[in-house]
Amino acid sequence: MLATSNSWRIRAGKPARFHRKLKVLAIIQCCCVAGWLGALTDFNALAQPRKIQVRPLDGSHEFAAQYEKAYQAAKARFEAQTNNPEAAWQFGQACFDWADCVSSNAQREEIALQGIHACRTLIARDPYSAPGHYYLAMDLGQLATTKELGALKIVREMEAEFKTAVTIDPKFDFGGPDRNLGLLYHQAPGWPMSIGSKAKARAHLQKALKLAPDYPENLLNLIEADLDWSDKNGALREMKLLDELWPKARTEFTGDKWAPSWGDWETRRVQAKKKMNQPSHALEPPHNASGD
Repeated sequence: MLATSNSWRIRAGKPARFHRKLKVLAIIQCCCVAGWLGALTDFNALAQPRKIQVRPLDGSHEFAAQYEKAYQAAKARFEAQTNNPEAAWQFGQACFDWADCVSSNAQREEIALQGIHACRTLIARDPYSAPGHYYLAMDLGQLATTKELGALKIVREMEAEFKTAVTIDPKFDFGGPDRNLGLLYHQAPGWPMSIGSKAKARAHLQKALKLAPDYPENLLNLIEADLDWSDKNGALREMKLLDELWPKARTEFTGDKWAPSWGDWETRRVQAKKKMNQPSHALEPPHNASGD
């Protein structure tokens, strides 16, 4: 079973959990593209949103077996303990992971709807469940990737659920609610097509870093955003902090459960450093049309 974040203290002991950043980016991209396509009849002059490579639905995810096993265990526990809040949100969590590994949109939608149902059931009993709102937003994102039209509406619902999680427990998942809001505002196109905002993205990404400064993901997000915004000085400053943090993080986030995170973090760190060595004019210009 996947372990909890450092801010959800139902169980004793040091937390360890799977990393979710790349999957969230894929969700945001799918939502934005779908929303953009649906909006073309109303807004003919909108710029195309930034393209992010999204892993195809081929069932070849490196950790698929691990995620499927966690999903089956969480499902069995939730079905046996439907009134258990922890069982509900952990099933929502497992649905998010497993939905990212399946080989068809139909299967992804089915799994996402199971997670959505579990989280909505939890929230109906406990409106102040931060994990309930958090994983509801994540599973809504998985559902949105299966939709050609209507995804833009789901993006706004995701935004609302992450905002609710922020107000209840901003430290959940190492600053996860703010981190995902920052990613959402960063990746989404700006007004009038969607909710994208450079100012909001920066504010939430910085807040996530303030809440969990020792979590490498939060610095990586800011580095990548600064590079997207052609802020090379900011990216260099944050990379220096990440390099100083790296040895400590290696001793803190250990074990098989952190293998997906480290594989991703190592790759992104190398890519960011390569990009920083490019001339400033070669950096990608800000993709977000909204500079508010």
